[in-house]
Amino acid sequence: MLLRKSVVPLNRDSTGRFLPWLVAVMVYLAALALVSAMAMSKIVTRWDHGLSGQITVQLPVSESELSDAEVDARRESVIRLLLQSPGVLSANHMGAEETAALLEPWLGQSSGLSELPLPELIAVEIDQVAPPDTASLTARVEEIVPGATIDDHQRWLGNLLSLARSIEIVAALVVLLVGLSAVIMVVFVTRMGLAVHYQIVELLHLIGAQDGYIAREFQIHSLKLGFFGGLVGVTLAAVTIIGISQLLGRAGTALLPELTLAPIEWAILSLLPFAAALVAMVTARFTVLRTLARIP
Repeated sequence: MLLRKSVVPLNRDSTGRFLPWLVAVMVYLAALALVSAMAMSKIVTRWDHGLSGQITVQLPVSESELSDAEVDARRESVIRLLLQSPGVLSANHMGAEETAALLEPWLGQSSGLSELPLPELIAVEIDQVAPPDTASLTARVEEIVPGATIDDHQRWLGNLLSLARSIEIVAALVVLLVGLSAVIMVVFVTRMGLAVHYQIVELLHLIGAQDGYIAREFQIHSLKLGFFGGLVGVTLAAVTIIGISQLLGRAGTALLPELTLAPIEWAILSLLPFAAALVAMVTARFTVLRTLARIP
């Protein structure tokens, strides 16, 4: 099968020389914006699943001199109160090792943690259908241990959710701006191509060539350039994502999120070259048809 030869020699001029590389940069930025939104969504989902249905009771270190037996008795009284409260499913004291494990991502592995006046923590699992009254429960716990607090994590999760939504909005704006910039570039390059090959286009008009036939020459050319640029951009984005993922894995800290993509997310990124090619093709066709309509 013979390859179709273009009537308009668009491949011989330099009008679209930089278009693929500009498209590559834009697709690269769009891919990173999408990955950032995906990663933030995963963080919110992970923390939401990990903290939903749980509250944490903090028992401060008493300033008065209490024996270990009195401290243990006070803690057991709080646990008993929690287990007898409606809506509480379980209550488990977190030992010094578990508390240190929670602080390790922030403070690192340090032998000095045992010397810090850390509060005692009680992990409480609650009924999500009929949760307990946190305010009333806090007041009852404070009667046993003055200064005790209960954290339901809702405020923290709300702030995290707001941050995730903000990142998703910014990512959407980045993708939108990238798309608009690509359209403007293709329009500019297509008009330059029409200006360079004006005599050929005018000759085709004179011999009766339809506008759609001429537009097809430019749209196929833009399709190839857009797809090549999109492919380069996605490839560079994939290399960047894999590199950052390896660096985060070596860090080994909970402060930094994991940057691993599911197969469906890689599939979404792989569609970006086709989207870039489609935008370039449609924009070139619309630009040529609109320009040719003005030619008498």
